[in-house]
Amino acid sequence: MTDFLLELRSEEIPARMQAGARAELEKLFRAQLSAAGLEAGDLTIWSTPRRLALIAKGLPEATAAVSEELKGPRSSAPPQALEGFLRKTGLTQDQLEDRDGVYFAVIDKPGRATTEVLSEAIPAIVRGFAWPKSMRWGKESASSESLRWVRPLSGIVAIFGEELVPCEVSGISAGFATRGHRFHCPGEITIGSAADYAEKLRACHVIVDHEERQSIVRDGAAKAAADAGLTLVEDEGLVIENAGLTEWPVPLLGRFDEAFLEVPPEVIQLTARVNQKYFVVNGADGKLANGFVCTANIDAKDGGAEIVAGNRKVLAARLSDARFFWEQDQKKTLAQHAEKLANITFHEKLGTVADKVERVAKLAEWLASEGIVPNCDPALARQAAELAKADLVTEMVGEFPELQGLMGGYYARAEGLPDAVADAIRDHYKPVGQGDDVPTAPVTVAISLADKLDSFGGFFAIDERPTGSKDPFALRRSVIGIASIVLANGLRFSLRDAMKWSVGRVVARRIGAQHAQHAFAIESALVAAGLASSGQPSEDYKETHLLPKLDALAIEALDRAAAVSSEMMNFVADRLKVQQREAGVRHDLIDAVFALGGEDDLVRLLARVKALQAFMATEDGTNLLAGYKRAANILKQAGEVSGTAAATPPTAADAALLAALNTAEPAASAAVTEERFTDAMAALASLRAPIDAFFEGVMVNDPDEAIRAYRLGLLARFTGAVHGVADFSKIEG
Repeated sequence: MTDFLLELRSEEIPARMQAGARAELEKLFRAQLSAAGLEAGDLTIWSTPRRLALIAKGLPEATAAVSEELKGPRSSAPPQALEGFLRKTGLTQDQLEDRDGVYFAVIDKPGRATTEVLSEAIPAIVRGFAWPKSMRWGKESASSESLRWVRPLSGIVAIFGEELVPCEVSGISAGFATRGHRFHCPGEITIGSAADYAEKLRACHVIVDHEERQSIVRDGAAKAAADAGLTLVEDEGLVIENAGLTEWPVPLLGRFDEAFLEVPPEVIQLTARVNQKYFVVNGADGKLANGFVCTANIDAKDGGAEIVAGNRKVLAARLSDARFFWEQDQKKTLAQHAEKLANITFHEKLGTVADKVERVAKLAEWLASEGIVPNCDPALARQAAELAKADLVTEMVGEFPELQGLMGGYYARAEGLPDAVADAIRDHYKPVGQGDDVPTAPVTVAISLADKLDSFGGFFAIDERPTGSKDPFALRRSVIGIASIVLANGLRFSLRDAMKWSVGRVVARRIGAQHAQHAFAIESALVAAGLASSGQPSEDYKETHLLPKLDALAIEALDRAAAVSSEMMNFVADRLKVQQREAGVRHDLIDAVFALGGEDDLVRLLARVKALQAFMATEDGTNLLAGYKRAANILKQAGEVSGTAAATPPTAADAALLAALNTAEPAASAAVTEERFTDAMAALASLRAPIDAFFEGVMVNDPDEAIRAYRLGLLARFTGAVHGVADFSKIEG
């Protein structure tokens, strides 16, 4: 068994592409060997800015000989069929085997030298490589058939054992020579085998193992900070990126002017990180200090002093820009900045960002005034919502879009706005994803919830829904955010009504746009119809309160809002199952509660689901489910029952089930109404023994029509009692 080394050397490979390139190299190498009948086994794959390297350990010297059997025509078939089979196999008739009147060809294929397999595999790997972006170069680049690679390919090392694997790709032939560090050791290095590859490169200032370089960056940056009495602000993404930019990483600490610390710390960190790939550090007080750690790619003779000085100048220029943006933005109030939002299109069917702001402000104010978000001042909720998007047009957010919301919070505080408003502006995008902080401050909760409800309802109202893996407007994330806020804060309200409220305004505006003279009246009709609380106007309202000219338009808006909100509830159910799966909640039990209809208080719904899950984990729950499914099947097969039911219970088993139902039905119903879901499950549990005894002691489909009708009636009551708690037909098992 022999080791194989492959190195593909090129100009600088972007750091962000190196992990994907390692995975692509492994995939292509395994595929090529597998197609030739070889098992790749253990692979080691490394990357630096200038090379991809692969070491395959323990490859055989040759592929195994194989025998292939092909079935041919019958021996009685026309001569033309036999001739065609012989041409296909390259055999003569006497080399075929006749088995029960059918010709078979057995073709023995000898093994191939592994070196030969690799010689063919390497060009296929190089040409088949998928890069996020690639280029052509040189004279050959005029042809679309020329090699494409992330950067110009400059060399190939391919060694099997100590033997060169001969191959050529676009004029580049494989050899034993590679190159070391661009500055420390720019000359050629001869590699003898896979065994000495890493150490020969190390001797020439190239650490080929990317994970080792990451450790050097991570530990070295922390040490450089600690030696100065500082603490490194950890950033694993930056560790990986710096390791991908260097072949011989040397972390160095530098300082910048303390005056820059008047700029928000997040701005300084982002400026250093995004523009310069620097780490930042904290002082002993835990606050951002005027220090940074850069990663050099050489061992400098002066210990890195000149490198640090150069990096300090570059960072100072970047921080000066950031300070300028910070100062310029504060020359206007957030309200003045917000005026520009009318010039930015949010979506062609949903209007401008200013339109969205107005919708969110109304919805946030409603959430507060209705008490849905407890202890929330409606005036503060509206004020915060009206200013929440203002920082989108500031210089700072224009430079760093990642800071939207955060900068608005800083500007609001600098302007002297209430802390609750500043905090709400800062945090209204939260939670952004799984694991992100969920807002709990009342004003922030109102704005965050309103913002997500508006996006969710608005895009559903214009038929822009997620499809498959595509979710361009991040509606799945919005729904998870809505659920997280509601559950974390225990908000008790009808989610369906809130969604109708958000959808209704979009629908009204769209219908009103077609009937401009009635736009305001249609929207007013929606609100007057009680959309916010019930969503559906009564028949009496339709007949007596809507102006005749507005009847059709307003009712169309109301009906459309109701229909869209129903679709949204189904979407919520699907996303809730995904969210709760990590918490160990069974998806079929969520379905079982949602299927009853009308349950759109998420806090109550999950309490009900969790009580149901605890019940289903018991023997009573398992047996009751089996009894329910049996009863449901019998009722399904029976269809409509003709005849009159018996007046009295025919047997003791019938009487026992009747008595149990008379007790359990009202008990379960009352417990559900009072949200005592564990008690509701206990009431259902009392039906377990009577239903078991019923099925054991009686024949449901009795020849006597009256008795059969009576027993089917009992089963209908039994399934109805169970359905008062959950739709057991949705429960698996």
